[in-house]
Amino acid sequence: MTALTLAAKILAAHAGLDAVVPGQIVVAAVDVAIAQDGTGPLAIQQIEELGAATVKAPTCVFFIDHAAPAPRSELANAQKTIRAFCASSGATLSDVEMGVCHQRVAESYARPGDLVIGADSHTCMAGALGAFATGMGSTDVAVGMASGQTWLRVPETFRIEVAGELRDGVEAKDLMLTLIGALGADGATYKALEFGGPGIDALPMPGRFTLSNMAVEAGAKAGLMPSDDATREFLAGQGREEAWRPLAADAGAAYERVVAFDAGAIVPMVARPHTVDNTAPAAELMGTRVDQVLIGTCTNGRLADLRSAARLLRGRRRASHTRLIVTPASQAVARAAAAEGLFDVFWDAGAVVTNPGCGACVGIHEGILADGEVCLSTANRNFHGRMGNPEASIYLGSPATAAATAVAGEITDPRELL
Repeated sequence: MTALTLAAKILAAHAGLDAVVPGQIVVAAVDVAIAQDGTGPLAIQQIEELGAATVKAPTCVFFIDHAAPAPRSELANAQKTIRAFCASSGATLSDVEMGVCHQRVAESYARPGDLVIGADSHTCMAGALGAFATGMGSTDVAVGMASGQTWLRVPETFRIEVAGELRDGVEAKDLMLTLIGALGADGATYKALEFGGPGIDALPMPGRFTLSNMAVEAGAKAGLMPSDDATREFLAGQGREEAWRPLAADAGAAYERVVAFDAGAIVPMVARPHTVDNTAPAAELMGTRVDQVLIGTCTNGRLADLRSAARLLRGRRRASHTRLIVTPASQAVARAAAAEGLFDVFWDAGAVVTNPGCGACVGIHEGILADGEVCLSTANRNFHGRMGNPEASIYLGSPATAAATAVAGEITDPRELL
Protein backbone atom coordinates (compact mmCIF):
# COMPACT_ATOMS: atom_id res chain seq x y z
CA MET A 1 0.00 0.00 0.00
CA THR A 2 1.24 3.48 -0.86
CA ALA A 3 2.51 5.48 2.12
CA LEU A 4 0.70 8.83 2.13
CA THR A 5 1.49 12.29 3.44
CA LEU A 6 -1.16 13.98 5.55
CA ALA A 7 -2.36 16.06 2.60
CA ALA A 8 -2.61 13.05 0.30
CA LYS A 9 -4.33 10.93 2.95
CA ILE A 10 -7.07 13.53 3.56
CA LEU A 11 -7.65 14.31 -0.11
CA ALA A 12 -7.79 10.64 -1.06
CA ALA A 13 -10.43 9.99 1.60
CA HIS A 14 -12.55 12.91 0.40
CA ALA A 15 -12.24 11.83 -3.22
CA GLY A 16 -13.27 8.26 -2.39
CA LEU A 17 -9.90 6.86 -3.45
CA ASP A 18 -7.39 4.56 -1.78
CA ALA A 19 -4.49 6.83 -2.71
CA VAL A 20 -3.61 9.96 -4.67
CA VAL A 21 -0.32 11.30 -6.01
CA PRO A 22 1.01 14.86 -6.34
CA GLY A 23 -0.27 16.52 -9.48
CA GLN A 24 -3.43 14.42 -9.63
CA ILE A 25 -6.72 16.31 -10.07
CA VAL A 26 -9.46 15.15 -7.70
CA VAL A 27 -13.07 16.06 -7.04
CA ALA A 28 -13.49 15.97 -3.28
CA ALA A 29 -16.33 16.29 -0.79
CA VAL A 30 -16.22 19.46 1.29
CA ASP A 31 -16.77 19.36 5.07
CA VAL A 32 -16.54 23.08 5.91
CA ALA A 33 -16.92 26.07 3.57
CA ILE A 34 -16.57 29.65 4.79
CA ALA A 35 -16.56 33.23 3.59
CA GLN A 36 -16.21 36.59 5.33
CA ASP A 37 -17.73 40.01 4.88
CA GLY A 38 -15.19 41.03 2.24
CA THR A 39 -15.58 37.90 0.10
CA GLY A 40 -19.06 36.71 1.11
CA PRO A 41 -21.20 39.00 -1.08
CA LEU A 42 -19.45 37.80 -4.25
CA ALA A 43 -19.85 34.17 -3.17
CA ILE A 44 -23.55 34.77 -2.53
CA GLN A 45 -23.96 36.37 -5.96
CA GLN A 46 -22.35 33.31 -7.56
CA ILE A 47 -24.52 30.89 -5.57
CA GLU A 48 -27.63 32.74 -6.71
CA GLU A 49 -26.42 32.67 -10.34
CA LEU A 50 -26.07 28.90 -9.98
CA GLY A 51 -29.75 28.81 -9.04
CA ALA A 52 -29.10 27.35 -5.61
CA ALA A 53 -31.57 28.36 -2.90
CA THR A 54 -29.81 26.40 -0.15
CA VAL A 55 -26.24 25.32 0.59
CA LYS A 56 -25.12 21.69 0.46
CA ALA A 57 -21.76 21.84 2.22
CA PRO A 58 -22.32 20.13 5.61
CA THR A 59 -20.96 23.19 7.42
CA CYS A 60 -21.31 26.52 5.64
CA VAL A 61 -20.53 29.68 7.63
CA PHE A 62 -20.40 33.38 6.79
CA PHE A 63 -18.36 35.52 9.18
CA ILE A 64 -18.70 39.26 9.67
CA ASP A 65 -15.24 40.00 11.03
CA HIS A 66 -13.23 42.26 8.72
CA ALA A 67 -15.30 45.36 9.51
CA ALA A 68 -16.96 44.51 12.80
CA PRO A 69 -19.02 46.60 13.33
CA ALA A 70 -19.29 48.28 9.93
CA PRO A 71 -17.51 51.66 9.63
CA ARG A 72 -19.14 52.71 6.32
CA SER A 73 -22.54 52.35 4.67
CA GLU A 74 -21.35 50.23 1.75
CA LEU A 75 -19.85 47.72 4.19
CA ALA A 76 -23.01 47.76 6.27
CA ASN A 77 -25.00 46.98 3.12
CA ALA A 78 -22.69 44.06 2.30
CA GLN A 79 -23.20 42.70 5.80
CA LYS A 80 -26.96 43.10 5.40
CA THR A 81 -26.74 40.92 2.27
CA ILE A 82 -24.89 38.23 4.22
CA ARG A 83 -27.38 38.23 7.08
CA ALA A 84 -30.32 37.91 4.67
CA PHE A 85 -28.67 35.05 2.76
CA CYS A 86 -27.89 33.10 5.93
CA ALA A 87 -31.48 33.50 7.11
CA SER A 88 -32.85 32.02 3.86
CA SER A 89 -30.26 29.45 2.76
CA GLY A 90 -29.42 27.37 5.81
CA ALA A 91 -25.92 28.83 6.08
CA THR A 92 -24.69 29.79 9.54
CA LEU A 93 -24.03 33.43 10.47
CA SER A 94 -21.20 34.49 12.76
CA ASP A 95 -22.03 38.14 13.41
CA VAL A 96 -19.95 41.17 14.38
CA GLU A 97 -19.43 40.26 18.04
CA MET A 98 -18.03 36.75 17.52
CA GLY A 99 -14.56 37.32 16.07
CA VAL A 100 -12.22 36.33 13.25
CA CYS A 101 -13.33 33.54 10.92
CA HIS A 102 -10.15 31.46 11.28
CA GLN A 103 -10.22 31.49 15.06
CA ARG A 104 -13.93 30.68 15.06
CA VAL A 105 -13.41 27.79 12.61
CA ALA A 106 -10.79 26.35 14.96
CA GLU A 107 -12.99 26.82 18.02
CA SER A 108 -16.27 25.56 16.63
CA TYR A 109 -16.17 23.89 13.23
CA ALA A 110 -13.04 22.17 11.84
CA ARG A 111 -12.13 18.60 12.80
CA PRO A 112 -9.11 16.37 12.20
CA GLY A 113 -9.34 14.87 8.72
CA ASP A 114 -11.73 17.52 7.38
CA LEU A 115 -11.50 19.26 4.02
CA VAL A 116 -11.99 22.96 4.71
CA ILE A 117 -12.25 25.61 1.98
CA GLY A 118 -12.60 29.32 2.56
CA ALA A 119 -12.79 32.56 0.62
CA ASP A 120 -9.85 33.89 2.62
CA SER A 121 -6.22 33.00 2.14
CA HIS A 122 -5.56 32.24 5.81
CA THR A 123 -8.16 29.47 5.90
CA CYS A 124 -5.07 27.24 6.03
CA MET A 125 -4.95 27.90 9.82
CA ALA A 126 -7.35 24.99 10.43
CA GLY A 127 -4.57 22.70 9.24
CA ALA A 128 -3.22 22.83 12.79
CA LEU A 129 -6.13 20.54 13.73
CA GLY A 130 -5.07 17.92 11.20
CA ALA A 131 -7.39 19.16 8.45
CA PHE A 132 -6.63 19.96 4.84
CA ALA A 133 -7.64 23.62 4.88
CA THR A 134 -7.05 26.04 2.05
CA GLY A 135 -8.10 29.41 0.72
CA MET A 136 -9.82 29.82 -2.64
CA GLY A 137 -11.50 32.55 -4.64
CA SER A 138 -15.08 33.49 -3.86
CA THR A 139 -16.42 31.77 -6.99
CA ASP A 140 -14.71 28.45 -6.21
CA VAL A 141 -15.94 28.57 -2.63
CA ALA A 142 -19.45 29.39 -3.84
CA VAL A 143 -19.45 26.23 -5.96
CA GLY A 144 -18.26 24.24 -2.95
CA MET A 145 -21.01 25.71 -0.80
CA ALA A 146 -23.72 25.08 -3.38
CA SER A 147 -22.64 21.59 -4.45
CA GLY A 148 -20.77 20.22 -1.42
CA GLN A 149 -17.80 19.41 -3.65
CA THR A 150 -14.66 21.07 -4.95
CA TRP A 151 -11.79 20.16 -7.27
CA LEU A 152 -8.16 20.26 -6.29
CA ARG A 153 -4.74 19.46 -7.65
CA VAL A 154 -3.02 17.25 -5.08
CA PRO A 155 -0.02 19.28 -3.88
CA GLU A 156 3.51 18.10 -3.36
CA THR A 157 4.50 18.19 0.32
CA PHE A 158 7.42 19.79 2.14
CA ARG A 159 8.14 18.19 5.50
CA ILE A 160 9.06 20.83 8.09
CA GLU A 161 10.93 18.86 10.75
CA VAL A 162 11.38 20.68 14.05
CA ALA A 163 13.60 19.43 16.87
CA GLY A 164 14.11 20.90 20.34
CA GLU A 165 11.94 23.45 22.16
CA LEU A 166 11.60 27.22 21.92
CA ARG A 167 13.44 29.18 24.59
CA ASP A 168 11.89 31.75 26.92
CA GLY A 169 10.93 34.89 25.02
CA VAL A 170 10.89 33.06 21.69
CA GLU A 171 7.55 32.09 20.17
CA ALA A 172 6.05 30.11 17.28
CA LYS A 173 5.83 33.36 15.29
CA ASP A 174 9.62 33.60 15.42
CA LEU A 175 9.94 30.04 14.14
CA MET A 176 7.56 30.75 11.27
CA LEU A 177 9.27 34.00 10.30
CA THR A 178 12.55 32.10 10.28
CA LEU A 179 11.04 29.46 8.00
CA ILE A 180 9.50 32.02 5.62
CA GLY A 181 12.78 33.91 5.51
CA ALA A 182 14.54 30.68 4.55
CA LEU A 183 12.00 29.52 1.94
CA GLY A 184 11.06 32.91 0.50
CA ALA A 185 7.57 34.32 -0.04
CA ASP A 186 7.06 32.04 -3.05
CA GLY A 187 9.35 29.21 -2.03
CA ALA A 188 6.52 26.77 -1.32
CA THR A 189 4.01 27.84 -3.97
CA TYR A 190 1.14 25.32 -4.11
CA LYS A 191 2.95 22.95 -1.78
CA ALA A 192 1.54 21.45 1.40
CA LEU A 193 3.71 22.20 4.43
CA GLU A 194 3.52 19.26 6.85
CA PHE A 195 4.96 20.13 10.27
CA GLY A 196 6.33 17.41 12.51
CA GLY A 197 9.10 16.26 14.80
CA PRO A 198 9.72 16.56 18.55
CA GLY A 199 9.53 20.36 18.41
CA ILE A 200 5.99 20.21 17.03
CA ASP A 201 5.01 17.46 19.46
CA ALA A 202 6.02 19.81 22.29
CA LEU A 203 4.33 22.88 20.81
CA PRO A 204 0.92 23.81 22.30
CA MET A 205 -2.00 24.40 19.98
CA PRO A 206 -1.81 28.23 19.94
CA GLY A 207 1.67 28.01 18.44
CA ARG A 208 0.57 25.37 15.96
CA PHE A 209 -2.24 27.65 14.77
CA THR A 210 0.30 30.42 14.17
CA LEU A 211 2.46 28.14 12.02
CA SER A 212 -0.45 26.86 9.92
CA ASN A 213 -1.94 30.34 9.60
CA MET A 214 1.20 31.69 7.95
CA ALA A 215 1.86 28.75 5.62
CA VAL A 216 0.35 30.76 2.79
CA GLU A 217 2.98 33.48 3.35
CA ALA A 218 5.50 31.08 1.82
CA GLY A 219 3.04 30.44 -1.01
CA ALA A 220 1.79 27.13 0.40
CA LYS A 221 -1.61 25.63 -0.38
CA ALA A 222 -1.98 24.21 3.14
CA GLY A 223 -0.10 23.88 6.42
CA LEU A 224 -0.86 20.65 8.25
CA MET A 225 -0.12 19.21 11.69
CA PRO A 226 -0.70 15.69 12.99
CA SER A 227 -3.77 15.24 15.19
CA ASP A 228 -2.48 14.12 18.58
CA ASP A 229 -3.17 14.49 22.30
CA ALA A 230 -2.66 18.27 22.11
CA THR A 231 -5.34 18.40 19.42
CA ARG A 232 -7.69 16.34 21.56
CA GLU A 233 -7.07 18.58 24.58
CA PHE A 234 -7.84 21.70 22.53
CA LEU A 235 -11.06 20.26 21.13
CA ALA A 236 -12.10 19.11 24.61
CA GLY A 237 -11.60 22.68 25.81
CA GLN A 238 -14.05 23.81 23.14
CA GLY A 239 -16.59 21.14 24.18
CA ARG A 240 -15.85 19.14 21.03
CA GLU A 241 -13.76 16.19 22.18
CA GLU A 242 -16.00 13.85 20.18
CA ALA A 243 -14.66 15.51 17.01
CA TRP A 244 -11.14 14.26 17.72
CA ARG A 245 -9.45 11.37 16.03
CA PRO A 246 -5.75 10.59 15.71
CA LEU A 247 -4.29 11.35 12.30
CA ALA A 248 -0.74 11.42 10.97
CA ALA A 249 1.21 10.79 7.79
CA ASP A 250 2.09 7.22 7.01
CA ALA A 251 5.55 5.98 7.92
CA GLY A 252 7.70 6.10 4.82
CA ALA A 253 5.66 8.81 3.08
CA ALA A 254 7.64 10.55 0.33
CA TYR A 255 8.29 14.29 0.52
CA GLU A 256 9.51 16.61 -2.18
CA ARG A 257 11.72 18.37 0.35
CA VAL A 258 12.59 18.15 4.03
CA VAL A 259 13.46 21.37 5.89
CA ALA A 260 14.87 20.92 9.40
CA PHE A 261 15.06 23.41 12.28
CA ASP A 262 16.28 23.32 15.86
CA ALA A 263 13.69 25.27 17.84
CA GLY A 264 16.25 25.97 20.54
CA ALA A 265 18.35 27.96 18.06
CA ILE A 266 15.50 30.30 17.02
CA VAL A 267 15.68 33.92 18.20
CA PRO A 268 13.01 36.65 18.19
CA MET A 269 12.50 37.63 14.55
CA VAL A 270 10.88 40.54 12.73
CA ALA A 271 9.68 40.83 9.13
CA ARG A 272 10.60 44.23 7.71
CA PRO A 273 8.55 46.20 5.15
CA HIS A 274 7.15 45.32 2.74
CA THR A 275 7.35 41.52 2.42
CA VAL A 276 7.01 38.75 4.98
CA ASP A 277 10.26 37.07 3.90
CA ASN A 278 12.31 40.24 4.54
CA THR A 279 13.28 38.98 7.97
CA ALA A 280 15.93 39.88 10.55
CA PRO A 281 16.51 39.22 14.25
CA ALA A 282 14.71 41.76 16.42
CA ALA A 283 18.02 42.54 18.14
CA GLU A 284 19.42 43.85 14.85
CA LEU A 285 16.56 46.34 14.47
CA MET A 286 16.88 47.98 17.88
CA GLY A 287 16.45 51.73 17.51
CA THR A 288 13.73 51.53 14.84
CA ARG A 289 11.10 53.98 16.11
CA VAL A 290 7.53 52.66 16.17
CA ASP A 291 4.36 54.81 16.21
CA GLN A 292 1.83 52.00 16.73
CA VAL A 293 1.78 48.42 17.98
CA LEU A 294 -1.02 45.98 17.15
CA ILE A 295 -1.42 42.82 19.24
CA GLY A 296 -4.07 40.41 17.96
CA THR A 297 -5.29 39.17 14.56
CA CYS A 298 -5.97 35.59 13.43
CA THR A 299 -2.24 34.91 13.68
CA ASN A 300 -1.63 35.97 17.29
CA GLY A 301 -4.91 36.96 18.93
CA ARG A 302 -5.41 33.86 21.07
CA LEU A 303 -5.44 33.75 24.86
CA ALA A 304 -1.87 32.45 25.03
CA ASP A 305 -0.75 35.39 22.86
CA LEU A 306 -2.50 37.92 25.10
CA ARG A 307 -0.94 36.28 28.16
CA SER A 308 2.48 36.56 26.56
CA ALA A 309 1.99 40.27 25.88
CA ALA A 310 0.53 40.92 29.34
CA ARG A 311 3.52 39.26 30.96
CA LEU A 312 5.77 42.00 29.55
CA LEU A 313 3.27 44.85 29.90
CA ARG A 314 2.33 44.20 33.54
CA GLY A 315 3.60 47.09 35.65
CA ARG A 316 4.85 48.95 32.57
CA ARG A 317 3.37 51.54 30.23
CA ARG A 318 3.66 52.11 26.52
CA ALA A 319 6.10 54.74 25.30
CA SER A 320 4.45 58.13 25.05
CA HIS A 321 4.84 58.29 21.26
CA THR A 322 3.63 54.72 20.63
CA ARG A 323 -0.05 53.78 20.43
CA LEU A 324 -0.98 50.27 21.53
CA ILE A 325 -4.01 48.38 20.18
CA VAL A 326 -5.09 44.95 21.45
CA THR A 327 -7.68 42.99 19.48
CA PRO A 328 -8.73 39.52 20.69
CA ALA A 329 -9.33 37.00 17.92
CA SER A 330 -12.74 35.90 19.19
CA GLN A 331 -15.36 36.60 21.81
CA ALA A 332 -14.33 33.42 23.63
CA VAL A 333 -10.76 34.72 23.82
CA ALA A 334 -11.96 38.15 24.97
CA ARG A 335 -14.12 36.67 27.72
CA ALA A 336 -11.27 34.50 28.99
CA ALA A 337 -8.80 37.38 28.89
CA ALA A 338 -11.19 39.67 30.74
CA ALA A 339 -11.81 37.00 33.39
CA GLU A 340 -8.06 36.70 33.98
CA GLY A 341 -7.66 40.45 34.35
CA LEU A 342 -5.59 40.81 31.21
CA PHE A 343 -7.67 43.73 29.95
CA ASP A 344 -6.78 45.62 33.13
CA VAL A 345 -3.12 45.01 32.37
CA PHE A 346 -3.58 46.36 28.86
CA TRP A 347 -5.56 49.38 29.96
CA ASP A 348 -3.02 50.18 32.70
CA ALA A 349 -0.32 50.00 30.03
CA GLY A 350 -2.17 52.59 27.92
CA ALA A 351 -3.68 50.23 25.37
CA VAL A 352 -6.94 50.43 23.44
CA VAL A 353 -8.80 47.11 23.57
CA THR A 354 -11.10 46.67 20.57
CA ASN A 355 -13.98 44.38 19.59
CA PRO A 356 -12.93 40.84 18.57
CA GLY A 357 -12.27 40.73 14.83
CA CYS A 358 -9.70 41.64 12.23
CA GLY A 359 -9.51 45.21 13.48
CA ALA A 360 -6.60 47.30 12.26
CA CYS A 361 -4.95 44.43 10.37
CA VAL A 362 -6.86 44.88 7.12
CA GLY A 363 -6.84 48.68 7.12
CA ILE A 364 -10.59 49.27 7.15
CA HIS A 365 -10.95 50.75 10.62
CA GLU A 366 -9.72 50.71 14.24
CA GLY A 367 -6.09 51.73 13.70
CA ILE A 368 -5.30 53.04 10.19
CA LEU A 369 -1.81 54.50 10.01
CA ALA A 370 -0.86 58.04 9.03
CA ASP A 371 1.64 58.94 6.30
CA GLY A 372 5.16 57.94 7.26
CA GLU A 373 4.14 56.06 10.39
CA VAL A 374 5.60 52.73 11.46
CA CYS A 375 3.65 49.87 13.03
CA LEU A 376 4.87 46.65 14.64
CA SER A 377 2.04 44.13 14.26
CA THR A 378 1.49 40.51 15.24
CA ALA A 379 -0.39 39.99 11.96
CA ASN A 380 0.66 37.80 9.04
CA ARG A 381 1.17 40.41 6.32
CA ASN A 382 3.06 43.69 5.99
CA PHE A 383 2.39 44.60 2.35
CA HIS A 384 2.10 48.17 1.06
CA GLY A 385 -1.23 49.57 2.25
CA ARG A 386 -2.10 46.52 4.35
CA MET A 387 -3.15 48.68 7.30
CA GLY A 388 -4.92 51.29 5.22
CA ASN A 389 -2.10 53.56 4.06
CA PRO A 390 0.54 52.73 1.41
CA GLU A 391 2.64 55.59 2.79
CA ALA A 392 3.12 53.74 6.10
CA SER A 393 5.45 50.87 7.02
CA ILE A 394 4.60 47.62 8.81
CA TYR A 395 6.90 45.28 10.69
CA LEU A 396 5.75 41.87 11.92
CA GLY A 397 6.70 40.17 15.17
CA SER A 398 5.51 37.96 18.00
CA PRO A 399 3.24 39.11 20.84
CA ALA A 400 6.27 39.25 23.14
CA THR A 401 8.22 41.34 20.64
CA ALA A 402 5.19 43.58 20.13
CA ALA A 403 4.74 44.18 23.86
CA ALA A 404 8.42 44.93 24.39
CA THR A 405 8.35 47.29 21.41
CA ALA A 406 5.33 49.15 22.78
CA VAL A 407 7.14 49.74 26.07
CA ALA A 408 10.42 50.84 24.49
CA GLY A 409 8.86 52.79 21.63
CA GLU A 410 11.26 51.08 19.25
CA ILE A 411 11.69 47.53 17.97
CA THR A 412 12.99 45.52 20.90
CA ASP A 413 14.07 41.96 21.52
CA PRO A 414 11.62 40.86 24.25
CA ARG A 415 14.36 39.05 26.13
CA GLU A 416 15.67 42.50 27.07
CA LEU A 417 12.63 42.94 29.34
CA LEU A 418 12.38 39.41 30.77
